[in-house]
Parts: sequence; structure tokens; C-alpha cells
Amino acid sequence: MSKTEIDAAAVAHRIAEDDDELFVLDVRNEPDYEEWQIPGSTNVPVYDELRSHDFSGLGSHLDEIPDDNEIAVACAAGVTSARAAEFLRDQGYDAKSIRDGMNAWGRVHREYDVEDADGVVQIVRPGTGCISYLVHDGDEAVVVDPTQYVDRYLNAAEERGLDIVGVADTHAHADHVSGARQLAGDFDVPYYLHGADAGELDGVTEIEDGDSIEVGDRSLDVQFTPGHTPGSVSFLFGDALLSGDTLFLRSVGRPDLEDSDEDAVREAASQLFDSLDGLTELDDDTVVLPGHFSDEEIRPLATKLGELRAETTNELLSYVADGDETAFVETIVESLSDEPANYNRIKQINWGKEQPRGDVESLELGPNNCAAN
Repeated sequence: MSKTEIDAAAVAHRIAEDDDELFVLDVRNEPDYEEWQIPGSTNVPVYDELRSHDFSGLGSHLDEIPDDNEIAVACAAGVTSARAAEFLRDQGYDAKSIRDGMNAWGRVHREYDVEDADGVVQIVRPGTGCISYLVHDGDEAVVVDPTQYVDRYLNAAEERGLDIVGVADTHAHADHVSGARQLAGDFDVPYYLHGADAGELDGVTEIEDGDSIEVGDRSLDVQFTPGHTPGSVSFLFGDALLSGDTLFLRSVGRPDLEDSDEDAVREAASQLFDSLDGLTELDDDTVVLPGHFSDEEIRPLATKLGELRAETTNELLSYVADGDETAFVETIVESLSDEPANYNRIKQINWGKEQPRGDVESLELGPNNCAAN
């Protein structure tokens, strides 16, 4: 990598370490920045000017850029940011362009061993809000909800001396292309998925409520938790609950991505209420490990169920605790946000109804919108 560039993974690491020596400058247009950005970054919207090699706009904002920090400049793909970084260096700044820009930011994955959940590695994708897991016992591991970047899981397993013996999806994803089939095929191991979410896929090992997936001397125990999708499941691994897109730390999974008709959404929301009601019967010390996050800064993303119930940050879960299904359903219907980008095509790929094309990576880029509110 050039000395004038910085890797997106390095930026993610330094942000996670609260490195106040790094200043992230985003030069994209304001609408693009407002839709999706690197946390803590500052926007100077001069993208169009930079494309024309006009640096006057950036020059007029120099008083907003600290001259004693390392500057990491972001754009969409690393071209205009390279121009901006060169201009800033000419002005005496220690500036580097984030290589491949936001495209690279969307590919970053970071690993965290979950202290309160023995045998669980959480793999966070900060640019998209996706979370996947490597659960292990002895020298065996099962990958849960992998992204299409399967090398991340190969490396995580290899570093820990683990053999991947199975791959599972908690549901058919709408926000990212699953890497489960590829991983399972590469290792000739089962791909576990509930039949209601299997679409036209071949070679799926269908799982149902009460089933167990063996991992060493332990097991992933299946709890059927429909609502977000018809075949959504959660996995119990000892005291850990891998809740997929059923339960997040501050919200729950949206129930409208299978069928957006209001009657269908209400029916799915009612199913989701029942699923959450079942999960809340688990022990207070159960560690909730969700499949997504929004802007929560804690790492790993983990909260004990008792604490989650006691807090007021998850309004929808509080309705479940109160037994108020009507308020739960109405709140979901009234507060649904924009759907995840390209979710219909992503679903078709994950159902086996469409083959990935050359743009498969770009399909996932953008904010995560899998939560109900």
C-alpha cells in the first residue's frame, strides 16, 4: 500500500480504540454522507469540485481540519479522496486517502471474543452493521450468519486451530449476501437453515425447533422464532443466545421484508411478538448476541437478557414484557423505515433464485435498515 493511503481496516481499528489522533474527513456530497458514513467523521461536501480538480472549496474549509492530527480522507471509491489528501499534504497536513473509500469500509470485519459467552467469537462488520459468529468447542467450530467474505471465517478458525464442521444461517437475509453455502461447499459440511426460509436452495440441512447442531462436546440448540422471516431461528449455546434478527439490543427485527402488505405485516409482527415472548422466558443471565447493530459503541455487542429487559432503550421489548401485543404491532406498523438497499435482489440470491453477478459486493453497501424502528 502506498504511503499516501490508509487501509479501511486500520481506520476501523483506530476508531474502536478511541484513537483521538485520527481525524476522518469525508469529502462526499452531503446526501451520500447523511445516508451512510464512518462514525465520528466530518463531512466537507466538495466531491463534485474535486472531480473537476477544483480545490478551492476544500481550501475554504481548512480551518475545520485540525493540523496536528493524522487525516484519513474518505470518498466513495478512493479517487477524489486521493486528490483531497494530496492537496492537504501540500498545505502541510499529514493526510492519507482511505484506500477504496466507502467500498472498502463496507468490507471491514473485526473479531471479538465474547468474555461472558465461552466459545463464542463475534465478527462485527462496522460498515454495514452486520454481525456473525464463530462458535466453538474443542477443535470444532460452526459459523453462524457468515457474510460473502468467507476468508474472514477461514482465517478466524485457522488462527484458533479450529475445524469448521458446519455453517448456519438464522434466516434468509435481506441485507447481505450469505456466504453460508460457499463455506459449507468448500468444507463439505452441512448448511443449516429452517425449511421455511430455504426457498429453492438445494443441499440444505433443514432445522426445526428443538433441534441441536453438535459442536465438539456442546451444541447449538435451535429455537424457532418466526416473525422477521417465516423461518427465523435463534440459537442457544450454553448461556449465549444468538438471536439473529429476532432481537437486537435496542430494537427487534422488522417483519415487512417478506410481504409489505399491511395485513401481512401485522400477522408477522404478531408472530414476532410470540417469538420474543418465548425468548424473554430465558434466564436473566442469558447473554444476548444479536445479528445486527445500529450505532451502539460497545464491543462486543452483548447484553444480558435481564439487563436488556430492565433498560428502557428497547421500547418494543418493553411491550412484550408488559404483554401488550397491540402496542407492539401498532408501533411497528407506524415506524418502519426505508428497506435495506437492494433487499429484493439479495433475498433472491440467498433463496437460490438468482445467481450472484459482478456487482454482488456493491449490493450490500449502505446503512443497515433491518430493525423495526
